[in-house]
Amino acid sequence: MDTESLDYRLTSEEKSKFERDGFLMIEDAIPPERVSALNRVVDRVYENYLADNGLGPGERMNLTDFVGLDDEFLALLDWPVTFTRVWGILGWNIQLYHSHLIVTPPDSPEKRAYRGRLGLHQDSGRLNIELDATPRPRVSLKVAYFLTDTSQPDRGNFHIVPGSHLQNRLDFPDDGASDPPEMTPVLASAGSAVFFDRRLWHAAGINHSDVTRKVLFYGYSYRWLRPRDNMTVAHCMERCDPVQRQLLGESTGGMGYTSPTDADVPLKGWIREHVGEEAVAP
Repeated sequence: MDTESLDYRLTSEEKSKFERDGFLMIEDAIPPERVSALNRVVDRVYENYLADNGLGPGERMNLTDFVGLDDEFLALLDWPVTFTRVWGILGWNIQLYHSHLIVTPPDSPEKRAYRGRLGLHQDSGRLNIELDATPRPRVSLKVAYFLTDTSQPDRGNFHIVPGSHLQNRLDFPDDGASDPPEMTPVLASAGSAVFFDRRLWHAAGINHSDVTRKVLFYGYSYRWLRPRDNMTVAHCMERCDPVQRQLLGESTGGMGYTSPTDADVPLKGWIREHVGEEAVAP
């Protein structure tokens, strides 16, 4: 792992904001030339997706388990600007448990006329039913990389209710159609990265613009959580370094996920070497 990442460690101000609001935006996390390269790959994947599923142009794509499809995607697994902040929040016993690529072309006139709720939700499915606590534990977070400009509203923006990660339930208006007034669109430009707690109530907006929204979501969790994806990454392992292999699920065995040794979590050793023992303390 590149020591350049140490230049982007989580600051105390960023940590306080994340803990308070449940999200954090880092502008210019990916340089323009890298955004262009990623867009070219996403466009190719999108065209293949339409052809493979018999879909016409203008259809939305929701594709999970995409990270092993191209080295451009793999490079974001431990991207220096963002990954140091990931382990700054979650610690060293982590993995990539989910990747989700969304392409949202301009919506049809019928969908643009929709005036109902956007579908606010928390991530992780049954975790929110079977973990009985208030608030529920964090367990995971996502980093969303925006490849197109959503710095203006009505571009299919990512919508959130700030601070709602500490609420198991939300209060909705009595009209049966409106979202909570606290809900707000995240105005993210191309190249921005948005970190958000899995418990944060969030939804995708409607795309009223002529811009196709493209976002890559990388979900990081503790290693004892079963991956949400099939993790089709075996073909990548030989060219990955030890930390990347940890993130892609490598372990010495089943016990290595719940009671890891140093061999299971090379990220811990890397942090110890470059930051200090206090950074990996329980």
